[in-house]
Amino acid sequence: MDTPVITTTALTKRYGSHPALTDATLDLPAGRIVGLVGPNGAGKSTLLALAAGLIRPTSGTIEVLGNRPAADAAQLARVGFVAQDTPVYTQLTVADHLTLGEKLNPRWDRRTAADRIRQIGLDPAKKAGRLSGGQKAQLALTLAAAKRPDLLIFDEPVAALDPLARRAFLQSLMEFVADLDVAVVLSSHLIADVERVCDHLVILAESRVQVAGDIDDLTADHYRVVGPRGTLDTLPAGVEPIAADHTPRQSTLIVHNTTGRPLDLPGAETIGLEDMVLTYLHRAEGLGTPILQETRS
Repeated sequence: MDTPVITTTALTKRYGSHPALTDATLDLPAGRIVGLVGPNGAGKSTLLALAAGLIRPTSGTIEVLGNRPAADAAQLARVGFVAQDTPVYTQLTVADHLTLGEKLNPRWDRRTAADRIRQIGLDPAKKAGRLSGGQKAQLALTLAAAKRPDLLIFDEPVAALDPLARRAFLQSLMEFVADLDVAVVLSSHLIADVERVCDHLVILAESRVQVAGDIDDLTADHYRVVGPRGTLDTLPAGVEPIAADHTPRQSTLIVHNTTGRPLDLPGAETIGLEDMVLTYLHRAEGLGTPILQETRS
């Protein structure tokens, strides 16, 4: 079994009395595109900054590729990080960025960088400050991938992009993953984008991990169960209620089935990724049961 790319145990980060991340215990698998989903302030950026070695935990532990984050130059070379605003140097040209990347990164892949710049149609002589948001994101992605890292970390890379630029960026990301055999951790609040490119999911809310696992497994293990009021008060062992909505005549539950077997309850049906994510977010924020698609009256 491959070593997880990121392993955390009770990982906690606080700023004064404010909890940014609380007791996060995770094993993010190698060879995957891992999506971190949650609202603003959920802890996504904090977790990624801890993984990149930009900040230190208040308590708990984190290992990235089997080592302490940013432990040394060799460790830094194995991780590519693109921050939320896809930072580039506005006064440097595209070509200047590639030259700087080659000087700073011992594993720099000149051909990958040059080929990618040509494929996406960036003018090497153009200053980065004159690029569109989508072009800046593509340049940042190229710089991160040309490091030839073992892990790429992206913090909300498409949040500010229009739909076409967002689609182009995600397509480029999937191409890099296929070509370079690199693991990716990607944070986003756009569930559709995560569903399109990711195969492993972590849901964060209120600074805590709500659930984590392979997307196919998670969607197969979460059910909507509808029955007459009172018939769902007791659930089988291994079936955890996540949310409930009751009318005088009917109960609707969202449950997580951890038994490893299909849920054998009348009125049970699996739910989609969006419904599952929204259910956990509403529960964490104390908002009760969301209005779920396909809920029967």
